[in-house]
This record gives sequence, structure tokens and C-alpha cells, in this order.
Amino acid sequence: MDTGAAAGRPWLLVVAALVMASLLAYVLFGAYIPTKQRMAGLETEIKEVYQKEAELQTQLAQSLQKNALLQQQLTALAAERDGLVRRAQELAQELAALKRRPR
Repeated sequence: MDTGAAAGRPWLLVVAALVMASLLAYVLFGAYIPTKQRMAGLETEIKEVYQKEAELQTQLAQSLQKNALLQQQLTALAAERDGLVRRAQELAQELAALKRRPR
């Protein structure tokens, strides 16, 4: 009986080693490599997102600069309009004063 049991043990070790090797191969090729590829894809996607974010930051800065310029122009035009309104009122008062004067 010992010889039968001893003869069965090496085959059991061989089968166990093959099972372990197949599990290792599955983990390596079946899980690790696709995960690594997915990680590389996600890194590429992150780079694209950061690039898009930088473009949007640039557009935002340009929009803010343009907005500030338009606000300055609006303030200048409002001041010019107010000055013209005052001048028109002064001229209207002068005209009214000239019309009241006897000739």
C-alpha cells in the first residue's frame, strides 16, 4: 500500500503545480495585462481631460479680459454720453436765454 500511495503523490504534486501555474497564467494574462491596458487608456483620457481643461481656462481668461475691456468701454461711453447731455442742456439754456433777450 505504501508503494501505491507513494506513486500517487508525485502525480498529485504535478497536478497541483499545473493548477498553480495555470492560476498564475490566468492572473497574469487574464487580469493583469487587460487591467494595465485599461490603466494606460485611462491615463490617456486624463491627459485629454487636462488638455481640454487648459483650453477652457484659456478661453475663460480671454473672456474675462474681453469683459473687462467692454466694461471700460461702456464706462467711457456712459461718461461721454453724460458729458454730451450736460453740454446739450447748457446749450439749450443759452438758447433759451438768447431768445428771451430783447433785440
